[in-house]
Amino acid sequence: METIPIRHINETRKEPDLSGNFSIRDISDVLAGKDMLQELHRHDFFYVLILKKGIGHHEIDFTAYTVCDHSVFFMRPGQVHQFQLKAESTGYLIQFGNEFCFSNEKVSGQLLRKATSLNCYQFNPDKFQKLQIILNDILQEYASKEQRYQEVIKANMDIFLIELVRQQTSVISAHHSLYSQEIMEKFSALLERHAFEHKQVAQYAAMLNLSAYQLNSIAKSMLGKTCSALINAYMILEAKRNLLATANQINQIACHLGYEDVSYFIRFFKKHTGYSPQLFRHNLK
Repeated sequence: METIPIRHINETRKEPDLSGNFSIRDISDVLAGKDMLQELHRHDFFYVLILKKGIGHHEIDFTAYTVCDHSVFFMRPGQVHQFQLKAESTGYLIQFGNEFCFSNEKVSGQLLRKATSLNCYQFNPDKFQKLQIILNDILQEYASKEQRYQEVIKANMDIFLIELVRQQTSVISAHHSLYSQEIMEKFSALLERHAFEHKQVAQYAAMLNLSAYQLNSIAKSMLGKTCSALINAYMILEAKRNLLATANQINQIACHLGYEDVSYFIRFFKKHTGYSPQLFRHNLK
């Protein structure tokens, strides 16, 4: 069975002293004076594109974004994306594995989960300048490798993540409790790991030591949706990923997603998208 193309951190850019194969590059060096065009694919690492000047288009999990100045695109492992970036774009590209933030630092892991709840951030010039100072320092430490540079990079990455989380205050309602936010972050992480095997709300509630009623109440207050709706939305997203990024047969995709009855999967997909899987693939591929 064909899988969605997965990209890994370039072997030549692994940093042995930085857990998780962290790397940072100047976008101008990456582009080398040429436009960049990347077809639909996914990564097994975190991918952060920070653009001081950005021209192009970016599609993350089938949501289209216009690339513009003072923007940040933050993708989690497993998300699919494709983009076009013009040669005159400037900024930074950061890549790192799970272990980089999750090795021993609980706070860094929490910051990362919060920061990656959004894929696209837009900053005003003044706030972006603050980010640029942080990123310049990371780039210099990465290049010079002075004593204890690893700790300096990790500290600066925490500050960078804090700035992203602060930016979310204009998107996420301030009245939501930290407890509710943390529960939904944990639910999302569990969903990404177990969705193909577990599709019932009660199963996730048990993992979180909550009742299904409690978990649904939190989801409704935070996102205005039931957990069942969130589970269904995730399954539809993963189905779309496989339909557009692979040539697998519909029955293969259904089986991969945990649906033994392909007819049920087809009805489920059509109910939530208005198209059969085959027609969706034909119209968008």
